[in-house]
Parts: sequence; structure tokens; C-alpha cells
Amino acid sequence: MGIRLAKPWTPLSSDAMRALPGQLGVFELADGESRVVHIGYAGGHSLFGLRSAVDTARRQHRGAIKFRYEVTMQYLTRYQELLMLHHADHGALPQGNAGERMRLGRLSPL
Repeated sequence: MGIRLAKPWTPLSSDAMRALPGQLGVFELADGESRVVHIGYAGGHSLFGLRSAVDTARRQHRGAIKFRYEVTMQYLTRYQELLMLHHADHGALPQGNAGERMRLGRLSPL
């Protein structure tokens, strides 16, 4: 399984938004070439969990056309893990996360 979010990409459509669970978790938004443009999470302050968090992020990142998600109660730890993994793979955070101020550790995936 590994630490990567390996679920298939889903088009960002109204039907897909309605089908999202109202649970806590993490998600990735991607452009047409499957490049991750934003990593986000639905936490305790997300009114309708992943459904509202993904929808809000979708409106903020207009270049995103698909997404994938993972339901998890450890959303902050998993969120940071996905950010560290992206940084390890690409040398930088996704474009949509570049302005975030947070201290991340280093991850050395195999």
C-alpha cells in the first residue's frame, strides 16, 4: 500500500461533490496532467467534512479538474505526511500550498 495517496483520480463534478462523505480526511486536487496543485484536509471545523472542504478548495484552485481523497481521523498527521512526500518527490510544495506557513519534517520515501 505505501504512504502515497494511490486512489484513482475523480473528475471535479457536481455529482462527485454530492457523493463525497461528510467525514474527516485528506484530499489532493490535480490539473489535467495529474499534477497535484493542492493538498488539503477536512478537519473538525469543516462543516460537512470532505464534501465542503473539497468544494471550497475547488473554487480557490481553478486549474484543478480532478481529485482523490482518503477518509482518516488522523487528518492533520496525514496532511503533513502528504505535504512532506510531495516535497520529497518534487522539491517543493504544491502550488496551492506554497504560501502556507508550517514547519514540516523531512520524509525519505523508498
